[in-house]
Amino acid sequence: MTTRRKFLINAAAGAAIMPLASRVMAQSSSEPTIKWRMQTYAGAALAEHVAKPAIDLFNRIAGDRMQIELYSADQLVPTGELFRAMQRGTIDAVQSDDDSMASPTEVTVFGGYFPFGCRYSLDVPVLFNQYGLKEIWEEEYAKVGVKHVSAGAWDPCHFATKEPIRSLKDLEGKRVFTFPTAGRFLSRFGVVPVTLPWEDIEVALQTGELDGIAWSGITEDYTVGWANVTNYFLTNNISGAWIGHFFVNMERWEELPEDLRLLFEVCCEQSHYHRQYWYWGGEARLRVHGDKLELTSIPDAEWDQVETAAQEFWDEIAAQSETKAKVVEIFKQYNADMRKAGRPYRYVDA
Repeated sequence: MTTRRKFLINAAAGAAIMPLASRVMAQSSSEPTIKWRMQTYAGAALAEHVAKPAIDLFNRIAGDRMQIELYSADQLVPTGELFRAMQRGTIDAVQSDDDSMASPTEVTVFGGYFPFGCRYSLDVPVLFNQYGLKEIWEEEYAKVGVKHVSAGAWDPCHFATKEPIRSLKDLEGKRVFTFPTAGRFLSRFGVVPVTLPWEDIEVALQTGELDGIAWSGITEDYTVGWANVTNYFLTNNISGAWIGHFFVNMERWEELPEDLRLLFEVCCEQSHYHRQYWYWGGEARLRVHGDKLELTSIPDAEWDQVETAAQEFWDEIAAQSETKAKVVEIFKQYNADMRKAGRPYRYVDA
């Protein structure tokens, strides 16, 4: 039975929601539809999971008031030119990491896979929302005329290769498609980073131009077809989660009514939530039930050399600027807190 108190609470909640819903759905016939173009770092097969659901949801709710056209990797501009194109207003919004789109900010090196910055996907939203990274990113992008809307986690960074990797020596000379900062770090172990358009990777693996990739976890390897042209998956990773973002040209953002800004932010957060379980479940399921990639591992004692090198890499980055030093200190403090918290946040011997 509905009590009077429950009735009043529900009525009040409904009254609060209805004005927003009315503003979002209402459209005067005299107002033209706002149209944006957004490009994601992801190729078409991957974009179906990491971008399209959120944009479809936005378009469905916004209706005639606003529509966003979504483009996948390199469709409008090469990924390395995404930032400049958005800054100029050639495209209105971008989903990418800072590193891949060549962002000219002090935080670029931390986007994508900052070596061993994160162990699990939940580390990313905690770092941004509870440890101060959100404010730093917003400030850095405001300086260059771009709105940083939201940060979230994608998958971990593993090697998928044609030949097995069972020791650090096996990495030497391997031509690998990876992210800029990850490539700089992995080159310390003899890896040869290769930059190619996303859509060319599968063919490059088939022709031998590439020996492998260090661009994703096993979920993407299966989703985009790379598991069909590689044979082995290394369970060791250099990061537990890729850090990606939604960005908007600042002028386009400021032109939007407040309710449409809020709607876009909510849809971005829904996208982050979807990926949390899509990747987390997919990584485990495909390791156990996948039939295309054989799992290999580098012994922990040997892999410790990579983790030690990452700390040296962090210090080198921190020495480059005050802002970078501040971000590195946040990563250090966060990881120290997680180790002290123990299981399940970090294993004691991690």
